[in-house]
Amino acid sequence: MKKIGVLMVAIIALLACKENSTRPEKNDHKYPVVLLRMFDKHGGLDKWSSLKQLSFKKGNEVHTVDLQSRKSLITSKNYSLGFDGVASWLQQKDSMSFKGNKDFYYNLYFYFYAMPFVLADNGIVYEETKPLVFGGISYPGIKISYKANIGASPDDNYYVYYNQDTFQMEWLQYSVTFFSKKTSSKVNTIRYTDWIEVDRFLLPSSLTWYKKDENGTISEPASSATIFTNQKVSTKKINEKIFYKPKE
Repeated sequence: MKKIGVLMVAIIALLACKENSTRPEKNDHKYPVVLLRMFDKHGGLDKWSSLKQLSFKKGNEVHTVDLQSRKSLITSKNYSLGFDGVASWLQQKDSMSFKGNKDFYYNLYFYFYAMPFVLADNGIVYEETKPLVFGGISYPGIKISYKANIGASPDDNYYVYYNQDTFQMEWLQYSVTFFSKKTSSKVNTIRYTDWIEVDRFLLPSSLTWYKKDENGTISEPASSATIFTNQKVSTKKINEKIFYKPKE
């Protein structure tokens, strides 16, 4: 009887080992494995999550963002624009100083600039998507959509594409629903080719929007590249007073 008991234990142990050897590797994170590889390539999500602030200059504008609260401030010679955590505000010298929509613009470039780390935000749904092909090179991708009632434009879709060897981000495609509040079939394309290392993070130093031809194939730059300078990140907390509209 003892021999039979020992044999049964051995068989059970063998079956357990076999089951474990064929079981898919578990991913304890809520993100796709390839997205985690992208985060690591660009400096690491845990390290990014420890940051308190990000700033960069685009043309005459200085953009400053509290990475924990997402409060933001954009300053230029003729206007200041901010988000205080509740509402956006605009202060300008005259009615023609700023011609955009403050609610749309205050975090527009931050979202493009902080890729791929903003793809770790809450309420995101991840799916596989077809690769993007350009210049004979295939770039694998991930589709990003949002759960209902997340942000001002939950119907927006983003498609991020990466180098399949290095996992560095290469392209972003996106649709805009902020104004129409309806799902859009129009997809815009940005190429990320120019990265700079800032405190061990890869951050963009330029973005280039691309055209599509009549067949929907990415063809050529739509305009000159948007250039960023004075990129900075810090673990120091910002004085939140800067995000509130100054008294007139």
